[in-house]
Amino acid sequence: MPEKKVEWYDEFVDLSYKPKKTDLKVLFYFEPEKGMSVKEAIGRIASESSTGTWTTLFTLPSRMKGLMATAYKIEGNFVYVAYPLGLWEAGNMPQLLSGIAGNIFGMKALKNLRLVDVSLPKEYLKGFQGPNLGIQGLRKYFKVYDRPLTGAVPKPKVGFSAEEHAKIGYETWLGGFDLVKDDENLTSQSFNNFYKRVSLMTKLRDRAEKETGEVKDALLNITAETKEMEKRAKFLHEHGWKYAMIDVVVCGTAATQTLRKTLGDYGMAIHAHRAMHASFDRNPRHGISMQFLAKTMRMIGVDQIHSGTAVGKLVGSREEVTAIADTLREARVAPKKGFLLEQNWGNTKPAFPVSSGGVHPGLIPDEMDIYGKDIVLLVSGGIHGHPHGTRAGAKATMQALEATKKKISLEEFAKKNKELREALEKWGRLKPK
Repeated sequence: MPEKKVEWYDEFVDLSYKPKKTDLKVLFYFEPEKGMSVKEAIGRIASESSTGTWTTLFTLPSRMKGLMATAYKIEGNFVYVAYPLGLWEAGNMPQLLSGIAGNIFGMKALKNLRLVDVSLPKEYLKGFQGPNLGIQGLRKYFKVYDRPLTGAVPKPKVGFSAEEHAKIGYETWLGGFDLVKDDENLTSQSFNNFYKRVSLMTKLRDRAEKETGEVKDALLNITAETKEMEKRAKFLHEHGWKYAMIDVVVCGTAATQTLRKTLGDYGMAIHAHRAMHASFDRNPRHGISMQFLAKTMRMIGVDQIHSGTAVGKLVGSREEVTAIADTLREARVAPKKGFLLEQNWGNTKPAFPVSSGGVHPGLIPDEMDIYGKDIVLLVSGGIHGHPHGTRAGAKATMQALEATKKKISLEEFAKKNKELREALEKWGRLKPK
């Protein structure tokens, strides 16, 4: 008697398949477990992330064939998988992640698996709002067009009272910076209540704007339970702030989608902090890439998200950082082997990448070389550690930006700008680790 077929994973592999324009295409890096063939491994990826199960079934509805994912191309340890549009609920990011970033990471047939990127058809993108203001909207708000937006976190990142935090913010604004930022673990603790912090910051923002003639704002962290985040967002709006900050990974995509609608109704922008991202994107052979996270957040509608420095204290190579920046800023993203799939963003607005972590005035030319001017540049310890304090440190950073724009070396420019000279005397071109 012929052997009865038990598994059907091979039916999810078709190397002659040509993806439809409406398919979602996903790029995975994979390593089969010992004793597992390439075809067996990639069949399980496509099966488990779409309509499959571990065994053949007694009966299947006729529509099932049209909903199966297909592994259609292999390049070494990379596999391309196409998913029919009908698998996905419009505008539901958690559901997308449950499919292409769900059970597949726990399959014993795979030693390692990494979701690298996804190419999304215009029909799927229609379900998401994208950034409310985006790069051009925020530039218009600040009236800043020829340089990065600048901001700083009071450092150490947590421990200041609301009064101390606000005073440091004021010094930051007076030094020429556009933004003051809460850090990821500052929310509404007993020593620094959110509502008190916002009230004090509002008064000093108004004073700073009057003294400088410039628009000043802040990235105040509303991260909490979703209903409380909505309450905090309303409070920010009532006090004239243009931004709210959300720790988008720990809050999750559902809460971020909810707050995108709430803040959009207020005409506000979202600053997305990526705290916890490295728990799943740091291992280059397993997990989810940072550029994929950036893509999901641009779809949902954050206006800016942390993307690394390549020269600061946090992980992230220059190649990875530029891939993230392309994902966030470009209208059409070109494929980049091992990093990016093609993407036509259509009417989705571009978002700012945010460079932070160990930046100081001496690294400004490197940052500008990597990113260009369309970034939000956060320089925190690199201003507060200046020999003459926060305001002088902010001035030194602004001087470094001016020098770089004019294509003058920092050392030459520092001869007539004492704040920059003092910063270089302390840090030089140090790249922190």
